[in-house]
Amino acid sequence: MATYALLLATLCIAGLAAVATAFALKPLRLSRQAEAIARAQRDFHRQREPLEAKFIDRAAASGKPRGLRWVDVEFDDDVVYARDRRSRRLKAMVAVEVRFEAVAGGGMEEVEAVSRVRAATAEFLHDGTRWITEGRIYFNLAPSATVKYLAADLEPVAEQPVAIQPGMTRG
Repeated sequence: MATYALLLATLCIAGLAAVATAFALKPLRLSRQAEAIARAQRDFHRQREPLEAKFIDRAAASGKPRGLRWVDVEFDDDVVYARDRRSRRLKAMVAVEVRFEAVAGGGMEEVEAVSRVRAATAEFLHDGTRWITEGRIYFNLAPSATVKYLAADLEPVAEQPVAIQPGMTRG
């Protein structure tokens, strides 16, 4: 009986110690997460121009919208960051304006709306070590509206202050 009581007391103390340790380490974990987010955001600003070029190449190669050729993409300076709820990966959403032209024989030559500028959001993904793009675009949505639209999959992330340093591209 005494052995059982001693074992139970030991387990209770160990459990309390584990809970106390988890609570004590939470601020440290949150601080490290904030540092990782800030570092990823700085990296995005540094790598932005090549990422934008890669985005245009990938989006244009997708063949979407059908019957249209990507002519020009203008990127806004502002970035909205969000985190994928499943993978926990950071995403950068950037407002863009896209211009298309009809592809000969694509069935869009006579459509007047083809020449209109389209507002959209370009998506960039941090894979854990670097920023990449798959050329994914959300038409007719601003970046903040895109995050709200995808609220089941994304959660907003506050942008950490980014000091402009020599060698950084726009941001």
